[in-house]
Amino acid sequence: MSLRIITFIFILFLSASSYAGKTVVLIHGYLGDGSSWHANGIAAALQNYDTYTVNLPSEAPLVAQAQYLDVYLRDIKAKHPQNSLVLVGHSAGGVVARLVMVRSGIPIQGLITISSPHLGTDKAELAYNISNSPFGWIAPFLGLSTINRSRDLYRDLMRENPSSLIFWLNRQPHPKAFYASIVRIAGDKWVAPYSQDLNDVPALRGLATTITSVGTHHLQPADGPVLLDLLNRM
Repeated sequence: MSLRIITFIFILFLSASSYAGKTVVLIHGYLGDGSSWHANGIAAALQNYDTYTVNLPSEAPLVAQAQYLDVYLRDIKAKHPQNSLVLVGHSAGGVVARLVMVRSGIPIQGLITISSPHLGTDKAELAYNISNSPFGWIAPFLGLSTINRSRDLYRDLMRENPSSLIFWLNRQPHPKAFYASIVRIAGDKWVAPYSQDLNDVPALRGLATTITSVGTHHLQPADGPVLLDLLNRM
């Protein structure tokens, strides 16, 4: 092999290496959108990565949201074929991301969730019951139409039981990947800490990294540095 060919191959190798990296997709939660990650400075903290936000139909059932996310991720993967794909999901977005990982077969290097109801939440049960009560009839007149539009999502996010989607998901084989959950041990009134911890998911018990924090259910600026540290560990 001539020196010129060896040099050419070496340059190609260096070029491929310089563009190889991580593509991070930030997935919002219920009633959120892509701007949620910018308002708290989280997207800016991840500027060294190819970072994308997605706008999901967040009032739709989990399966419908997962189908939408699946198409989006395939498009992103086609744009950055040499990059590994990492998903970061907040609240219900973390469950949607995990559903995609289990069902789609898309190669994903890691999943990080923040305040996600992996084992469901009693608040979803309350909302579901309200949507099926007489209040559900008058909700639209009070500007609360989301209660009715989200009824199937509330059912999906109830505390797991043998007939629920979350119960099924939590017992499916999960692809080999880096799993981490940021758990609000105090201040989250919507999802209990145990439900946020991926290590409490039967299929992932003992396989996930757990980072505890204090704060409300919502995204907060302090999440940015934590995410950056977790991404750098992969």
